Formats: sequence, C-alpha cells, structure tokens
Amino acid sequence: MTARGGETFEIARAVSDIDELLTRPLPKTGPTGEDRLPVTEEWTLIKGEGLLIAPLWESDSFTGLYESAFEEASEAGEGNLTALVAELDRRWGPHHEACMRVPMNRKITGEPMPLLFQTLCDADLEGDLSLWGPVGPPAPGTETADRWVAVSVNQCDGDAPMILTVAITDQPITELDD
Repeated sequence: MTARGGETFEIARAVSDIDELLTRPLPKTGPTGEDRLPVTEEWTLIKGEGLLIAPLWESDSFTGLYESAFEEASEAGEGNLTALVAELDRRWGPHHEACMRVPMNRKITGEPMPLLFQTLCDADLEGDLSLWGPVGPPAPGTETADRWVAVSVNQCDGDAPMILTVAITDQPITELDD
C-alpha cells in the first residue's frame, strides 16, 4: 500500500513530514500521478496541479481481525488522527471539518468536483478531513501563507490497513455542497 507500512506512529515525525511538505513547490500543471518505491511499488506521494498528498502512517492489515481486535486496531488509527489534529490545532488554531460523503457520491455518479477531492476519491482516501489554512511559510514575494492542510484517516475496505494522510494544496479547502 504505502511506504509507511510497519512504522510506529510518532507525532513529531508526522508534524516534521507536514512541515517538510509545506516547503515543497506544488506542481503548477500536469496530470496527477504517484511517486512509488522502485522495488515494492508502495506509494510515497501523490502530486497534482497545486497539491501534494502523502501517507503519514499505515496500520497493519486487518485481515483476520474480528470484533474486539478489529475495534482495537480501528481505534488506534482514530487515536493517531485525534492526537495529530490536537497538535496541529495547538500550532495553527482550531481546525475545520470537511465531510467526504458528497465527494464520494459525486465519484459514484461521475459528477465533477475540485481536483483535491477527485484525487482523494480516486486513491480511496475517503476519510473526513480536518483542515487548516492558510498556513505555512509565506508565498514567494508576499508575507502571506498560501497553503491549506488537511489530514484524515480511513480504510478503503474491511481487510485493508488504515492510512493516515496529509494533503497540502494552494487552494482553499471547503466542504462540498450537495
């Protein structure tokens, strides 16, 4: 799945990864694509016009987990997200939420949507977003930050691992209307 499989979640590393992504230039144009590790083909970064999406943590597979073990593993992923959101709230102020229900419905019906939501849906990264913005270093030639950050955790199917991801974009992120 991702290059983060098997790693223990550490808030300091996750925040450092987000800080590093905030300093990267965002693609100005071009198709959306993935960077993958050469041998394992695990994804490390999704890039598209004005956006970057990266895994911050990946749980073990849920294959063979039932009832209490499944709930315990699921709660660990949600706990990692909660801890990260609390740390980012401390740094940037209270977050906003964007539900992924409307983007998922639009994907099913083939309706257009902003590139960030389309890319998240195409990658099966459909967890609700906790978001902040604008944050980060000032845009070149200005004194104003121009990046929006969203984090989420989700599991694309019952046996797949949970993936905690971050999205960085130069466009405001707002919840889509029905």
